[in-house]
Amino acid sequence: MTSTDVKPEESRKRTRASRLSRWSTLPIALLVVAALLFLGSRLDLLPGFGDLFGEETQDRTGPTLLTSIQDLDRYEAASGNFQVVVDLEKDAKYLPDAIRGTRTLYVGAGTVGSYVDFSGIGKDNVQVDEARTTATIRLPHAQLGKPALDADRSYAVSKERGLLDRLGDLFSDNPADERAVNRLAARHIGDAAKDSELTARAEKNTTAMLQGLLRSLGFTSITVVYA
Repeated sequence: MTSTDVKPEESRKRTRASRLSRWSTLPIALLVVAALLFLGSRLDLLPGFGDLFGEETQDRTGPTLLTSIQDLDRYEAASGNFQVVVDLEKDAKYLPDAIRGTRTLYVGAGTVGSYVDFSGIGKDNVQVDEARTTATIRLPHAQLGKPALDADRSYAVSKERGLLDRLGDLFSDNPADERAVNRLAARHIGDAAKDSELTARAEKNTTAMLQGLLRSLGFTSITVVYA
């Protein structure tokens, strides 16, 4: 056997040996990475080491701009807290729910205010006797404001989505949009406020406020009429 026959064989052996050595170091590297990740999750329990692998939150929000100012000519006399459980389901006509369809169970909490509008009150709405001891005030009936959902007390209990809906969320800028359940929760809260005694409580509180104010001015007989 000549020297030219031995050299290619030795070269192939060296190549195989170098490949084996590379593959043998790969599990060690993976173990090192796993150990670092494990330590990163455990170092939060040790004082002084939590910041090593901790997250840093930065608020880069711009300045808040005042867009408009509106004078309020009404007396906010009462406010009601409401909560509703919304069960919203959307189905496809010819597809099973596992393929296309969504169902969201959502707890919506919010408030509705009731107020008396003072903007249209004029001299004809207030009658005072000559001795300035008796007064009669005519006001419009109390009204309900728009429902305001409380984001801190509203939350989704469960979300079920079909396969096509899950794939659509991957390409959507706003996956699992909750605007539909928010609108539905606000509508139900508004309907509940209409069926409640919120406006009656607002008129009662407004009457008490005006009577206390006019009594401090020397009036002894105050009548408030809502028409």
